Amino acid sequence: MNAHERKFRLFAQLQELGFTYAEAAQLRRIEMTLQRWAERECGDGSDWAIERDEVTGKPFNVYHGEGKPHRYAIADKERGALRRLGKIVADRNTRNWVGSPCGIKDAPGYLFAYSQGDCRGCMLTLCTREELTDKQTGELLPIDQYYTRGLAVCA
Repeated sequence: MNAHERKFRLFAQLQELGFTYAEAAQLRRIEMTLQRWAERECGDGSDWAIERDEVTGKPFNVYHGEGKPHRYAIADKERGALRRLGKIVADRNTRNWVGSPCGIKDAPGYLFAYSQGDCRGCMLTLCTREELTDKQTGELLPIDQYYTRGLAVCA
Protein backbone atom coordinates (compact mmCIF):
# COMPACT_ATOMS: atom_id res chain seq x y z
CA MET A 1 0.00 0.00 0.00
CA ASN A 2 1.47 3.36 -0.99
CA ALA A 3 1.34 6.58 1.06
CA HIS A 4 -1.66 7.93 -0.85
CA GLU A 5 -3.69 4.78 -0.14
CA ARG A 6 -2.65 4.77 3.55
CA LYS A 7 -3.75 8.40 3.91
CA PHE A 8 -7.20 7.80 2.46
CA ARG A 9 -7.62 4.56 4.41
CA LEU A 10 -6.92 6.57 7.58
CA PHE A 11 -9.46 9.22 6.51
CA ALA A 12 -12.07 6.48 5.95
CA GLN A 13 -11.39 5.01 9.41
CA LEU A 14 -11.70 8.45 11.01
CA GLN A 15 -14.97 9.08 9.18
CA GLU A 16 -16.28 5.73 10.46
CA LEU A 17 -15.52 7.03 13.98
CA GLY A 18 -17.74 10.05 13.30
CA PHE A 19 -15.30 12.72 12.12
CA THR A 20 -15.92 14.81 9.03
CA TYR A 21 -13.44 14.71 6.16
CA ALA A 22 -12.14 18.17 7.15
CA GLU A 23 -11.66 17.02 10.76
CA ALA A 24 -9.84 13.89 9.56
CA ALA A 25 -7.45 16.06 7.55
CA GLN A 26 -6.89 18.30 10.58
CA LEU A 27 -6.21 15.29 12.82
CA ARG A 28 -3.58 14.04 10.38
CA ARG A 29 -1.93 17.49 10.31
CA ILE A 30 -2.00 17.64 14.12
CA GLU A 31 -0.26 14.25 14.31
CA MET A 32 2.41 15.41 11.86
CA THR A 33 2.95 18.62 13.87
CA LEU A 34 3.30 16.66 17.11
CA GLN A 35 5.67 14.19 15.41
CA ARG A 36 7.97 16.94 14.14
CA TRP A 37 7.87 18.72 17.52
CA ALA A 38 8.86 15.52 19.37
CA GLU A 39 11.67 14.86 16.89
CA ARG A 40 13.01 18.37 17.50
CA GLU A 41 12.79 17.89 21.28
CA CYS A 42 14.75 14.64 21.05
CA GLY A 43 17.28 16.14 18.67
CA ASP A 44 16.82 15.61 14.97
CA GLY A 45 20.50 15.38 14.02
CA SER A 46 21.11 19.11 13.69
CA ASP A 47 22.76 21.24 16.37
CA TRP A 48 19.39 22.84 17.17
CA ALA A 49 16.78 21.41 19.54
CA ILE A 50 13.60 22.53 21.25
CA GLU A 51 13.80 22.96 25.01
CA ARG A 52 11.22 24.26 27.45
CA ASP A 53 12.06 26.75 30.17
CA GLU A 54 11.74 24.89 33.47
CA VAL A 55 10.04 27.82 35.21
CA THR A 56 7.71 29.25 32.56
CA GLY A 57 7.28 26.22 30.28
CA LYS A 58 7.87 28.41 27.21
CA PRO A 59 9.64 26.67 24.31
CA PHE A 60 12.99 27.83 22.98
CA ASN A 61 15.07 26.83 19.99
CA VAL A 62 18.54 26.15 21.42
CA TYR A 63 21.83 25.77 19.54
CA HIS A 64 24.16 23.11 20.99
CA GLY A 65 26.93 23.25 18.40
CA GLU A 66 30.41 24.73 18.57
CA GLY A 67 30.86 28.34 19.52
CA LYS A 68 28.60 30.62 21.47
CA PRO A 69 25.26 28.99 22.38
CA HIS A 70 22.12 30.58 20.96
CA ARG A 71 18.62 30.48 22.39
CA TYR A 72 15.48 32.17 21.15
CA ALA A 73 11.78 31.84 21.93
CA ILE A 74 9.55 30.05 19.42
CA ALA A 75 5.82 29.54 18.98
CA ASP A 76 4.43 26.66 21.03
CA LYS A 77 3.11 24.52 18.18
CA GLU A 78 2.67 21.53 20.47
CA ARG A 79 0.26 23.35 22.76
CA GLY A 80 -1.66 24.74 19.78
CA ALA A 81 -1.94 21.30 18.17
CA LEU A 82 -3.18 19.74 21.43
CA ARG A 83 -5.73 22.53 21.86
CA ARG A 84 -7.06 21.96 18.31
CA LEU A 85 -7.12 18.20 18.97
CA GLY A 86 -9.20 18.70 22.10
CA LYS A 87 -11.72 20.87 20.25
CA ILE A 88 -12.08 18.45 17.33
CA VAL A 89 -12.59 15.42 19.60
CA ALA A 90 -15.03 17.35 21.84
CA ASP A 91 -17.04 18.45 18.79
CA ARG A 92 -17.19 14.86 17.53
CA ASN A 93 -18.20 13.51 20.94
CA THR A 94 -20.94 16.13 21.29
CA ARG A 95 -22.24 15.46 17.78
CA ASN A 96 -22.40 11.70 18.39
CA TRP A 97 -23.87 12.04 21.90
CA VAL A 98 -27.02 13.93 20.95
CA GLY A 99 -30.04 11.84 21.90
CA SER A 100 -28.15 9.38 24.12
CA PRO A 101 -29.98 8.77 27.42
CA CYS A 102 -26.76 8.68 29.48
CA GLY A 103 -24.20 11.40 30.19
CA ILE A 104 -21.81 12.31 27.39
CA LYS A 105 -18.76 10.66 29.01
CA ASP A 106 -20.75 7.44 29.52
CA ALA A 107 -22.14 7.40 25.99
CA PRO A 108 -21.26 4.44 23.77
CA GLY A 109 -18.50 5.35 21.35
CA TYR A 110 -17.21 8.25 23.48
CA LEU A 111 -13.74 8.97 22.14
CA PHE A 112 -10.54 9.70 24.06
CA ALA A 113 -7.41 11.16 22.44
CA TYR A 114 -3.89 10.31 23.56
CA SER A 115 -0.64 11.93 22.48
CA GLN A 116 2.53 10.14 23.46
CA GLY A 117 5.77 12.06 23.82
CA ASP A 118 8.06 9.49 22.21
CA CYS A 119 8.99 10.47 18.66
CA ARG A 120 9.65 6.85 17.65
CA GLY A 121 5.97 6.00 17.21
CA CYS A 122 2.68 7.48 16.13
CA MET A 123 2.06 10.61 18.19
CA LEU A 124 -1.73 10.49 18.21
CA THR A 125 -4.11 7.65 19.09
CA LEU A 126 -7.90 7.70 19.40
CA CYS A 127 -9.63 5.15 21.65
CA THR A 128 -13.33 4.58 22.21
CA ARG A 129 -14.78 4.00 25.67
CA GLU A 130 -15.35 0.34 24.71
CA GLU A 131 -11.66 -0.17 23.80
CA LEU A 132 -10.58 1.20 27.18
CA THR A 133 -13.10 -0.72 29.29
CA ASP A 134 -11.90 -3.79 31.17
CA LYS A 135 -14.12 -6.67 30.00
CA GLN A 136 -14.15 -8.37 33.41
CA THR A 137 -14.57 -5.46 35.82
CA GLY A 138 -16.17 -2.85 33.58
CA GLU A 139 -13.69 -0.23 34.82
CA LEU A 140 -12.20 2.38 32.52
CA LEU A 141 -8.51 1.60 31.99
CA PRO A 142 -5.86 4.36 31.85
CA ILE A 143 -5.34 5.44 28.24
CA ASP A 144 -1.59 5.93 28.67
CA GLN A 145 -1.24 2.17 29.28
CA TYR A 146 -3.83 0.83 26.81
CA TYR A 147 -3.68 3.27 23.88
CA THR A 148 -2.48 0.53 21.52
CA ARG A 149 -6.06 -0.76 21.40
CA GLY A 150 -7.17 2.35 19.50
CA LEU A 151 -6.65 3.88 16.09
CA ALA A 152 -3.19 5.30 15.41
CA VAL A 153 -3.69 8.56 13.50
CA CYS A 154 -0.67 8.37 11.21
CA ALA A 155 -0.36 7.53 7.55
